[in-house]
Amino acid sequence: MINAIDRFLDHLTMYRLVLYYLVVLLGAALAFAFVKLIPHDPLALAFTAILILVACWITNKAFALVFEVPANSESLYITALILALILDPVTVTDLKGIGAVAFASVWAVSSKFILAVGRKHLFNPAAIGVALSALLLNQPATWWVGGNPWLLPLVLIGGILVVRKLRRLDLVATFLIMALATILATTEPAQYGVAVKETLSSSPLLFFAFVMLTEPLTAPTTRWPRIAFAAIVGFLFAPNIHIGSFYFTPELALLAGNLFAYAVSPKGRFVLTLERIEQTAVDSYDFIFKSPRKLAFQAGQYLEWTLGLDRSDNRGNRRYFTLASSPTEQSVRLGVKFYPQSSAFKRALGGMKPGATIHASQLAGDFTLPSDPSIKIAFLAGGIGITPFRSMLQYLIDRQEVRPIVVLYGTEGQEDIAYRDVLGSARRELGIRTYHAVAKGAARGQYPGYIDARLVRLTMPDYLERTFYISGPQAMVKALRRKLLAMGVSRSRIKVDYFPGFA
Repeated sequence: MINAIDRFLDHLTMYRLVLYYLVVLLGAALAFAFVKLIPHDPLALAFTAILILVACWITNKAFALVFEVPANSESLYITALILALILDPVTVTDLKGIGAVAFASVWAVSSKFILAVGRKHLFNPAAIGVALSALLLNQPATWWVGGNPWLLPLVLIGGILVVRKLRRLDLVATFLIMALATILATTEPAQYGVAVKETLSSSPLLFFAFVMLTEPLTAPTTRWPRIAFAAIVGFLFAPNIHIGSFYFTPELALLAGNLFAYAVSPKGRFVLTLERIEQTAVDSYDFIFKSPRKLAFQAGQYLEWTLGLDRSDNRGNRRYFTLASSPTEQSVRLGVKFYPQSSAFKRALGGMKPGATIHASQLAGDFTLPSDPSIKIAFLAGGIGITPFRSMLQYLIDRQEVRPIVVLYGTEGQEDIAYRDVLGSARRELGIRTYHAVAKGAARGQYPGYIDARLVRLTMPDYLERTFYISGPQAMVKALRRKLLAMGVSRSRIKVDYFPGFA
């Protein structure tokens, strides 16, 4: 069952999963409203949803044209659906309500462009939209989606899928623990049971945690800042937290957390210009970009890449890719493997010519070299999963930094081996040896087949002393992780290359 869920999640980007989740919630809410299980008029709910979608679409289109950035339809629809699920429905005769809904929608989308630094928006769009509506128009969000028991199972199931896809259990768990602890600390002991029950079943806590808190562009990108962010938001989320007569609401708690996230996260969005394309292996290419300013990152980190697509597919127009370039290099290098049935994004990427531009943001990732250079390391790569290791090895070569590293590189055939030049330089200059596991047509000195326990033992008798970095197709990463655990390697010594929306 779990494997089937993982296969389903692997075929969806993070944004597409959240979009489907919200569509299901709104569809269920409409159905429940028709049978009176939700205290809202279904026609008013449908009208409000359409009003929000239209207002968000027009605003997004206008600002995208003015700021000359790709219009992101998934982000637009996610923001609109969140607003439809937390704002009270209005009728066609309620002009004041219509104005407030339109106001919140326009500000939610426009905040991505106006309230931004270095083309990176500061605040969660839906949160800033409803916060301004409450503060300026006295029309607050009611967060009705979180207070209905009929919707709670869907909120919970979909939310678990989102957290599993994002691998942000630490973020959500920290938030929930802090929020509940703060609520109990500000509640009379006799009311603990009631407080916990109402918080979990009749408040926006779970929907907020699964959908709002996990929004990647306005949350920290590394683990400990992410946990601190969750703790701050969880503390302020508690309904009794106030400064004088000013009480925090869920959206204000998140906005405060967004400011913290901005302070501790990489700044800005980059517009990169394509310089050239290099073929690295069969069906694999490096796209080499020029950046308007030096990109500061750690070898092994990733970026979110956005292209303007005339016609998108179910994977959208955004992708997360590890940087193949080293922080010591001037150009930004993106390594991509193309398949016969590539996505619309990859087809557009493959059609780029020198001088074309791509947008990059959200630098993140913990798949980086340890700070202690004496730690023994094993790099296990499959196919295009060699990309982060190319970044790390080139970094070490440029710095002439010797580390005790062994590389195991698995490919289907000889023609799939990428970055031979960097692997060769690492061996000659640093003594870092690469062992090739080739499934079909292995040459002399290469291991016939895939990376397995036997190859690990043959190439590194001290494997129990090493920290393993694994990067490649998800099936390979999971299989190797299981094999290493079965060999006695500690979980803490296994790092896997993962980022949101891997598929």
